[in-house]
Amino acid sequence: EVQLVESGGGLVQAGGSLRLSCVASGFTFDDYAKGWFRQAPGKEREGVSSISHSDGSTHYADSVKGRFTISSDDAKNTVYLQMNNLKPEDTAIYYCAVGEVATMVWYEYDYWGQGTQVTVSS
Repeated sequence: EVQLVESGGGLVQAGGSLRLSCVASGFTFDDYAKGWFRQAPGKEREGVSSISHSDGSTHYADSVKGRFTISSDDAKNTVYLQMNNLKPEDTAIYYCAVGEVATMVWYEYDYWGQGTQVTVSS
């Protein structure tokens, strides 16, 4: 059974940091690209960051560049999202996902976690 389990969300003040983790099981982790997405109330799901399984290249949404860092530890079947200098507009449910290609398009991903809430207070 394929499983992706996120953790690390919470409530933080603006300017603070959080590190999200996503532990995978039930498939060959390093055969897949990984992505982080988020969805705020009343808004569409948006791509935050992705990392390629072939060359390790990364992509970021313009809104998080310079503040967020994605990384993957294939030995631990875990993908991380380090989030620094958080802003209230970062408040959302954050999801990890895996797919064949490291894109920022949610419907191109095959498997999803259940999400973790991130709330940034001003």
